[in-house]
Amino acid sequence: MYKSFYKLQSNPFGTSPDPRFLYMMPHTREALACLEYGISARKGFTVLTGEVGTGKTTLLRRALSSFSGRRVSTSFVFNPRLETLDFLEFVLTDFGITPATRTKSGMLLQLNRWLIERFRMEETCVVVVDEAQNLSWELLEEIRLLTNLETSSEKLLQIVLSGQPELEEKLRHPSVRQLRQRVSLWCRTQSLSESQTHAYVAERLRIAGASWPIFTQEALRLIHRFSRGIPRIINLLCEHSLIVGYVEQAREITPAIVEGVAIELELETQPFLISSAAMGGGGMSSPLTVSGDAPNFNTVFNGEPTGRQDR
Repeated sequence: MYKSFYKLQSNPFGTSPDPRFLYMMPHTREALACLEYGISARKGFTVLTGEVGTGKTTLLRRALSSFSGRRVSTSFVFNPRLETLDFLEFVLTDFGITPATRTKSGMLLQLNRWLIERFRMEETCVVVVDEAQNLSWELLEEIRLLTNLETSSEKLLQIVLSGQPELEEKLRHPSVRQLRQRVSLWCRTQSLSESQTHAYVAERLRIAGASWPIFTQEALRLIHRFSRGIPRIINLLCEHSLIVGYVEQAREITPAIVEGVAIELELETQPFLISSAAMGGGGMSSPLTVSGDAPNFNTVFNGEPTGRQDR
């Protein structure tokens, strides 16, 4: 609707987890490096956590897409509320295997034979479980047992558990201490600081083909305030602001437009609860550390280097 008015080539603030729009900030690069290393080095279990809307699924898709030219087979479980048999059937089918039988032992044997065959062909097999904080205790234990599928030297199956901060709490429970001991790498997504919010919006506009900033500095400050740095809410505010701007034929998105959208979306009266982990406080840290900060908003449109690094 507004793309031609703002001379954009694509929608910069869509709700789908499009890896093209992943903006590389220090904590994003760290989490991505952690995921890629965990998979490529056959580390077994990797855990990714972050608050709702902080880009976990986008990050996962970006990490998996980085292996597209290599021998990697992936099963992406987006609904973890499954019984054990349903889970195994889903994983087999997503790997492209037709289950020969619908018994647990039969499907495990079939999976094991297939994994050994892939291993001999020097391929890597990955199961990603999204929203893993919703896994039942029983299924969590079954997933742990899948890592017993191994050779004498390496894991046959790489497993990435992705979820909200509650997943970390769940994995601290004594009943799953065996699984926790097997987690080789931990990584997190975080909410954005104000300067990162400015840079995030600017980068998405640049990727979409914008030739001017569109949002004023004060409008961006309000977007950060109302969104509390949560990328999904930033996208929502920006998308609606562009629609209102188009309707009003406003070349620049002003604070008044952003405030009107925030009121319409009731962002002032329905604050989003953010855990301390999502704000970057406390908890575990990744063994991979990357330093640096987000670039200034205007540098993106001035042709200076940005924080995004395509691999």
